[in-house]
Amino acid sequence: MTALPGETPGTGGTDTPQDAVSPPDEAGAQEPAADAGPASDGAEAADSPSDAAEDEAADASSAEAEAEDEDEAVDPASTEAGAADASPAPELSEAQAELAAQRELRERIEQRKAAKAEPIAAGGGLSGTAADLLAAVRAVESGEQSGSAFFASPAPAQAPRRPAPAVTQPPRTPAPAQQSASPEALDTVRAVLVEGGAPEALARPAVGALGEQAAELLRTDPWQLLAVPGVRPEQADGFARALLGADCGPDDGRRTAALVGWVLERAALQGHTALDAEAVRAALAERAVSDPDAAVREAVEEGVALLFQEGGDEEPDEVETDADETDEGGLAPDADTPREPVRVLLGLDRYALAEESLADGLARLVNTCEKAADWAEAAAAAPSPSAAELIRTTAAAGLVAHSGGEAARAEPAALIAAARGLGLRAFGAAHSEDGRRRLAAATGDPDTAVTLAGLLSGAQGPGRDEDGALALDLLVVLDAPQLDVEGAAVLVEALADGARLVLSGDPGVLGSAGAGRVFADVLAARTCPQVVSRTPDPGPIGELVSGIGIGELNQVDAPGKEVVIVPVRDAGEAVHRTVQLVADSVPRAFSIPAEETQVITVGHGGAAGTRALNEALKQRLNPGPGRFGGFDPGDRVVHVPAPGRAVPGVVRSADAEGLHLDCGGVPVVVPQERVESSVRHGWALSAHQAAGMRWPAAVVVLPGDAAQGLSRPWVYTAFGRGERHLSVVHGVDQALPHAVAQVPAQERTTRLRPLLEALPTPDAAS
Repeated sequence: MTALPGETPGTGGTDTPQDAVSPPDEAGAQEPAADAGPASDGAEAADSPSDAAEDEAADASSAEAEAEDEDEAVDPASTEAGAADASPAPELSEAQAELAAQRELRERIEQRKAAKAEPIAAGGGLSGTAADLLAAVRAVESGEQSGSAFFASPAPAQAPRRPAPAVTQPPRTPAPAQQSASPEALDTVRAVLVEGGAPEALARPAVGALGEQAAELLRTDPWQLLAVPGVRPEQADGFARALLGADCGPDDGRRTAALVGWVLERAALQGHTALDAEAVRAALAERAVSDPDAAVREAVEEGVALLFQEGGDEEPDEVETDADETDEGGLAPDADTPREPVRVLLGLDRYALAEESLADGLARLVNTCEKAADWAEAAAAAPSPSAAELIRTTAAAGLVAHSGGEAARAEPAALIAAARGLGLRAFGAAHSEDGRRRLAAATGDPDTAVTLAGLLSGAQGPGRDEDGALALDLLVVLDAPQLDVEGAAVLVEALADGARLVLSGDPGVLGSAGAGRVFADVLAARTCPQVVSRTPDPGPIGELVSGIGIGELNQVDAPGKEVVIVPVRDAGEAVHRTVQLVADSVPRAFSIPAEETQVITVGHGGAAGTRALNEALKQRLNPGPGRFGGFDPGDRVVHVPAPGRAVPGVVRSADAEGLHLDCGGVPVVVPQERVESSVRHGWALSAHQAAGMRWPAAVVVLPGDAAQGLSRPWVYTAFGRGERHLSVVHGVDQALPHAVAQVPAQERTTRLRPLLEALPTPDAAS
């Protein structure tokens, strides 16, 4: 297919999200057979899909690189697991509750979409005073009321306070989990897959993607197989030929519609919520579609994609000018005025509606908060000028954007403490459990700090009020760049009118694993006041990272060896030196044990990717037979309970219930059928998985084949993960300073910024 934005072969950026957008498959094998269709790798999907580009550094072929990210085939044995188990379903985990909240939001926005599709009567798009005036005019015209009656009427009452969204209050004890796919559905899907030459292992993910009627759908429209994570068009084409024979061709409407959806899904995996229509047409042409224009039109008509335009007139086709609108010379008044170019975008409805819901929700927060709050005394007692500015700004605004580095996290902590001192229900939500602990330490009150997932699921934080909204007055979201558009829409929908929201984060780090760039769009739209921290990150590591943020890779003084460069010649030496650093050098020189040192590398594949490094580190630090699905007690792992969330942990034991982990002091049990797809060894992570977390020491591995996966955000993120020590295993020569100076973050195509700019927000910053 054509190279999508952020997907250029060999040069893909590292700040774009990857197959993490789709939930991990129910099961997967680490190394699939050659004839097995690829399926998504759940544990590694916590990264941004830039890891596809990162693995391209190890695999010269673009197609092979994409397969690297999707090379976990579904285990046929695991597809049987749990299907016939008639015992009571397990309870909902925190991640499942979060996904349930997301599904609830999608149901609401689907209802909005259906409402928008209905015919709208004249004037039906009006609201507020305009709608009242129209109703009055019609009443007079129809004779129902006299004209004088409206002059004598009192002013209309102020619109009532918008209630918080009616979200069902999550119980403190988890509810039963959803039932798995029925054995009958799995059997019928397996039969269709075998008939079409596809691996039976795809049965469970197919039912998960298409529902209980997957077999019937696949038989009538074989290209629906593209809805299964990891399946590529050439595989779906072969499946269709086997089922349909001569009745299918490259211009089959079912094929072209499925291809449009697949192209947009791939773009979403790269972080885009929409894609230029020309890029979609080019991708279709490369897939042997003879008339891409017609294919796009049909896909829009069938509801596969939504069509948007940016710039120009709202109705580009209505270019004729009425005679009474022309001047004496017969020309339209603006005939000589150049028109702004119209950009036509295509997008999936789930992201389009999430962006619209998020924009409306942010505008609601801006316009409904109390503007006259007096927090002057609290600001005067703030620990720093930047914290005082943040407190004063938040007192007068419903939405605030706060940006700064690691040291600037003290400012949101001071804001939370000040708001609590004023009697407000103030909380801070971090992306990870590590971030929650650091925030709790900064505020001095563990009850003030939650994870975002824990807050939305009800496992942490204040719970919900009687209207279903989060029972809080102020919410500070740290690590805001990690917010994807769907997660942000769920969060804002859960905030009641009058609540204050502060988005705080470092704009220089890698973006979210899911589609969208919420924090960057809010900053760019200038819809709300912005506070930029003036607190620098301390020490040699802080100085190094600050320079990287402005495109400079400077040599810093590190008298205590806080920053060490370890040159290597090849990937094999890089792995050897990494193991030596983690097991011997760092513990001996800095008294930092191996379990508190995190290895970070560019991608999962390759001779020095996370897989190779984890294998070598396990052999040295915790050798064992891997008797629990490849894991032993004491293994460091990363658990991906939901797309885009990487939770570090340690294996404690395993039994019939599943794999028992200790994730930052929180016991977690991963069911047997989920272990292969959602747990990986975690001595080595990618920078996307490590975002939002910090360790006492970090070892960043840059083998020679990683050069094409480097960018300024990647280096900025990776180098900033160490608190006391940073070792750089350096084998990319001049590619490192080149990436820092000349490879900025790749842009994501989104619609949130123009949506925010178009909304009336009286508090917008000038």
